Amino acid sequence: MLAVALVPTAGCTHVNSPTETDVVVAASLELSGSAADLGTAYKRALDLRVAQINSAGLLGRRRISLRVRDNRSDPAIALTQITEFTGDPGVTAIITGACAECVTGAAKVINDGRLPTIALSPVAEVSTPLADRKYIFRLAPNVDDDASVLAGELARAGRRKVAFVSSDDAYGRGGAEALAREVTKIGAKVVAHGQYAPTDSDLNRAARAAIAGNPDAIVVWGYPPQAATAIGAVRDAGYRGQVYLDAGAAGELFLGGPFATTDGTALVFTQTLAIDDVIATTPAKAARRQWFQDYMSRYGTYHGHASFAADALQLIVNAVVKSGSVDGDTLRAVLETSQLDGLSGQIRLTPGNHSGFMPQSLTMLEARGGRWRLLG
Repeated sequence: MLAVALVPTAGCTHVNSPTETDVVVAASLELSGSAADLGTAYKRALDLRVAQINSAGLLGRRRISLRVRDNRSDPAIALTQITEFTGDPGVTAIITGACAECVTGAAKVINDGRLPTIALSPVAEVSTPLADRKYIFRLAPNVDDDASVLAGELARAGRRKVAFVSSDDAYGRGGAEALAREVTKIGAKVVAHGQYAPTDSDLNRAARAAIAGNPDAIVVWGYPPQAATAIGAVRDAGYRGQVYLDAGAAGELFLGGPFATTDGTALVFTQTLAIDDVIATTPAKAARRQWFQDYMSRYGTYHGHASFAADALQLIVNAVVKSGSVDGDTLRAVLETSQLDGLSGQIRLTPGNHSGFMPQSLTMLEARGGRWRLLG
């Protein structure tokens, strides 16, 4: 069982609920459509972490429960769901998935409803500007940090001509801008850029556009299923050079299907996907190893982004325990000063920064022997 230090619970002060009310966390996730891979991993992680929290009695006499809805990566559907959640006094907090537009489109509803929301999207605009995102927090690798770590590895490897393959959405465009800034700092340049729509299944045109620049490295920036397809497309097009992936591409531990022949592909992510290579020298590292084993035991595999959903839930639980309340304003204030050495890595939230994942928790991995390993 995952060990997490919590303070004892105190009396509840929620004006619409009785003392010691249960904690209901609503989730709007991508359980179908192009991002179903991520949404399913988030739901599995939430289900497992809820069972662990209730079994350990971390909330005292309270229990935590989930109310999950499939937003199908559709901002209109997400808005309807989030409006429903904010109108229900029994809902304590919201967790949303990778879809950035699903959160930004509902920002006013969330703020007006004064319901703390943790988004698992990597897009910065989800939690900024703070004046419009007072109740929204974000827990995912930051695009600028991804680009910085990737650029550092490109510099170490002597890569100076970089091509880019990315999704034509807020995430892909943000990544392209960030990477262009970072490669300039190392004396390299982006020589080509191929884009694909989030719904595309044929990425050959994007792959050919990237290869046309004669790069010595290609960076693929996108979510897991299409990132794997993009690798296959650049290889099919004849490219035999180094391929790098951003953190959003982290998916299953075992690299089957399109990933099966990509030994040497490099990925910026947390150590969780390569936890077998990590020595458990601290309680946090031991907890990550236990979480990995628990998830593997329950689901038969591991998905890289699962730990972010579990940490989002833990942040909410910690805030409830620390404050003794399920009141939205109270929980928001506690979340704004939260610190957690979590399953994904170090998390620090402040009143001036609602994006809490720390860059030092990112590292470089590589595909080797059919799974992810620490690079080097």
